[in-house]
Amino acid sequence: MSEPAERESMEFDVVIVGGGPAGLASACKLMQLAQQDGRELSVVVLEKGSEIGAHILSGNVFEPRALDELFPDWRDRGAPVNTAVSGDLIHYLTGETKSLRVPGIFVPHPMHNKGNYIIGLGRLCRWLGEQAETLGANVFPGFAAAEVLYDEQGRVRGVATSDMGVAKDGSKKPGYQPGYELLGKYTIFAEGCRGNLGEHLMDRFELRADCDPQHYGIGIKEVWEIDAARHQQGQVVHTMGWPLDNRTEGGGFLYHASNNQVFLGFIVALNYRNPHLSPFEEFQRWKLHPKIRCYLEGGKRIAYGARAVNKGGLQSLPRLSFPGGMLTGCDAGFLNGIKIKGAHTAIKTGMLAAESVYAALAGGDTGYSDLVGYEQRVRESWVYDEMHRARNFGPALHKLGTFFGAAFTYIDQNLFRGRLPFTLRNREADHETLRPAAKAPAIEYPRPDGVISFDRLSSVFLSSTNHEEDQPSHLQLKDPGIPVDFNLPEYDEPAQRYCPAGVYEIVEDNGQPRFQINAANCVHCKTCDIKDPKQNIVWTVPEGGGGPNYSGM
Repeated sequence: MSEPAERESMEFDVVIVGGGPAGLASACKLMQLAQQDGRELSVVVLEKGSEIGAHILSGNVFEPRALDELFPDWRDRGAPVNTAVSGDLIHYLTGETKSLRVPGIFVPHPMHNKGNYIIGLGRLCRWLGEQAETLGANVFPGFAAAEVLYDEQGRVRGVATSDMGVAKDGSKKPGYQPGYELLGKYTIFAEGCRGNLGEHLMDRFELRADCDPQHYGIGIKEVWEIDAARHQQGQVVHTMGWPLDNRTEGGGFLYHASNNQVFLGFIVALNYRNPHLSPFEEFQRWKLHPKIRCYLEGGKRIAYGARAVNKGGLQSLPRLSFPGGMLTGCDAGFLNGIKIKGAHTAIKTGMLAAESVYAALAGGDTGYSDLVGYEQRVRESWVYDEMHRARNFGPALHKLGTFFGAAFTYIDQNLFRGRLPFTLRNREADHETLRPAAKAPAIEYPRPDGVISFDRLSSVFLSSTNHEEDQPSHLQLKDPGIPVDFNLPEYDEPAQRYCPAGVYEIVEDNGQPRFQINAANCVHCKTCDIKDPKQNIVWTVPEGGGGPNYSGM
């Protein structure tokens, strides 16, 4: 092993980790405030993807409320928000070929999408990145923040990026380049769902001491070009029910975007109990239902990806600030489960973080304080009101099942507008829910037909995922023996099925099972970090620029 090289450092007023909607909104708002006051402010945004938007994946039906506040003239500025929602359809799938359409009167109020848009969130992030740079922020794609830096008092003082050019054995390859230290008076963390630095900060500062565990789903998405005769631009389709049973939360979506494209996907809550379940296979099976297949026949799949999503809601939000920094967007868990939307709350919380930091610096603060006023700003905003009204959605589905949970949600939202005088809780972490494989029913999945349904490897190919092969694995095991010695006999090693990219396999080696990690396949969805029953898999960042390269996802 080589000794670590000395790292160069760069100093800024504010360091922002993550080039998604929350981080870029923070950068834009900071620069807007500085320009209004005629102040100099140095801001940097770090993005681990090869370019802004490369790691962004979302449904996405977009609510423009926060964007209206950040850039009231976004239409004149050419924001890629063009396809207005023209209508909503919700189907309850009762079997492989049967379904019931849910009348609009019985749809929970927040699920109606009038006034919203079907967009590619990656494209919107690229546009936000351009706005941030125009305003004077520094935007650095290809820089993976791998470590939080602290001062002598234990306050956050910035981050360090990953080293480049390290071989699997830890030696330095030709062209080795040590990471950089990005130092700031304040650091805003906006890594998205299950950010690895965010998780570290929650542990170090005990930010989750007074909240429920965060809960998650795995969202798997494809983009198709379909027959123009089958395309209905602006139409939003959601499904619940089959192929999942009543105790497994989840459902599908199909959004008719522009240019004869549809965005379709499937979300499975990661509190599922059957270790034989494969979210990827459930998605492929879902596409075969006549209500979905009718749009896809004669079409062509052009993109694929997967990403974990927060679903814990208000009860799972951690404390948001700590000395020297704060959490924003999905790094903290600001996703509205009923709406299945988090981009608008990410933009707004990013703006609120920026306002808190700017107010401190403009008032003479020298940095590294615990800006508790940020949490107060959130509580006084429409974000908190929205999250509070939606607070019982996830726990109700968990306690009552899909059918009765949906009925409760209708009553909660349409009759009481989210103001029932109680708050349901879900204190069982997602990795604690699996039943032993021997006590769970096996699931027979159909072979992919290569027309509507596909295998994992051909899917990963469409994600344009790329990692430098000769580097230390960014998927680390705390105990290398657990997958074969415990997970395999107890749960038939569920990593083989919950990973949507074929990263984990059990292979025979001289007649003995061996756990194999194909780290180059990883699409950075974070499912393994969440669902492993022993919490034995630790997701860390690979070299900057590695991972998927999504286009318009």
